[in-house]
Amino acid sequence: MIKLYEDERLDYLLNENMRIIQSPSVFAFSLDAVLLAKFAYMPIQKGHIIDLCTGNGVIPLLLSKRTKGKIIGVEIQDRLYDMAKRSVQYNGLDKQIELIHGDIKEMPKQLGYSKYDVVTCNPPYFPTVSEEEINKNRHLAIARHEIYCTLEDVVRVSSQLLKQGGKAAFVHRPGRLLDIVTLMRQYRLEPKRLRFVYPKLGKEANTILIEGIKDGSPDLKILPPLIVYGDDDEYTDEVKQLLYSTSE
Repeated sequence: MIKLYEDERLDYLLNENMRIIQSPSVFAFSLDAVLLAKFAYMPIQKGHIIDLCTGNGVIPLLLSKRTKGKIIGVEIQDRLYDMAKRSVQYNGLDKQIELIHGDIKEMPKQLGYSKYDVVTCNPPYFPTVSEEEINKNRHLAIARHEIYCTLEDVVRVSSQLLKQGGKAAFVHRPGRLLDIVTLMRQYRLEPKRLRFVYPKLGKEANTILIEGIKDGSPDLKILPPLIVYGDDDEYTDEVKQLLYSTSE
């Protein structure tokens, strides 16, 4: 049995034969997190992976289906950390996934520099937030806005954690693309793969997926666009494949 608090629920995690604790007032994962978990490079047999701003642990859970490597998830909010920890325990993944309750900015010092093969992060997207919004729902405000960490913090910490040749993958908004690329190059993460995600054909992109290699050589590949919804307002076949096919 698993203990659930307040308005928490235990949801099925796509088609992965796993369950995850969610809460509409605290945290529920978005499509962005799933797309990042499917986009990021993963070593299959072994390796050390770390997911920053892990929320309720959705990315480490999904990555556990793609790699046998050790995965760490870092989350600053105690409530979200607790949700993630209970989900990992429920799925029997304690030996593969470790959750850390802490500030990502402290992780290089705490865990060691240049030790990780892969870093993933679905960071807060928005740089500013009003005090009113923080007071209205602090959990959601912290998850969405750069209250505890900025985009520069995320990129800098990712570079510090990665081995030379290690890979960092991020999901963000297209409006921050130039900031992301500038910061990645500033902190020795050479952008190598970029994919734009569009809500529908003919609409503007609303999400980007980008991956860089620490101290890599310049050679950016722009991948084919990913269209989320068709004209029937249903997921496209590619998105259905990403969401519901097994990860093996």
